[in-house]
Amino acid sequence: MNGDALPADIVGVVLAGGLSSRMGEHKPALKLYGDGMPDLLSRTIGLLRACTAEVWISCRKDQTVPGCRCIYDLEEGIGPIGGIVSLLAALDNSPYRAALVLSCDLPFMHEGVLARLIRARRGARPGALMTTFLQAETGYIEALTAIYEKEALPFFEQALAEHVRQINLVLRPEQRTDVAYTRREALPFFNVNYPADLEMARQLIASLNPDIIS
Repeated sequence: MNGDALPADIVGVVLAGGLSSRMGEHKPALKLYGDGMPDLLSRTIGLLRACTAEVWISCRKDQTVPGCRCIYDLEEGIGPIGGIVSLLAALDNSPYRAALVLSCDLPFMHEGVLARLIRARRGARPGALMTTFLQAETGYIEALTAIYEKEALPFFEQALAEHVRQINLVLRPEQRTDVAYTRREALPFFNVNYPADLEMARQLIASLNPDIIS
């Protein structure tokens, strides 16, 4: 990680449990960089392995990923918040105090972005429960590219009890450390949800210098 020591108290977690219903095909298995290159899931695992001591996969019970611990949702069918609750609960029986969560559908994510997030956590305010990116022009937070502290679990459990499903509504702004980015820096957060997104991503990959996304 750019010469920095890997943080011993953070586990990397790939969010890969979605049904890919909007895409119409299994997103983690998509290969955007060519047949001989890693699929989206393998690429995301590689990014987290470069930044954290261990990688887990948040996925459905019918999925397995060789070489990684799989964390299955304690409550299914409620979207990404179910994965966050389940992985935070799993931290209790682990050597880790926090989880760096990364969605598997970000083809332009790169190690430098994750290193920036980890550095921000080191300088976080006391008691911060989440370190994430905030889009400067809109105030939107990137809840699926974020570090969650294990102490955030009760807040997520309370949110579920109150039928809150939006991750960005669970923690108050004062409970977060935000890393601002502008629209000009937004490419790493481009995600592929629909076939049109996939086509756009492939066009961008064909036009970009590979160094930009490595």
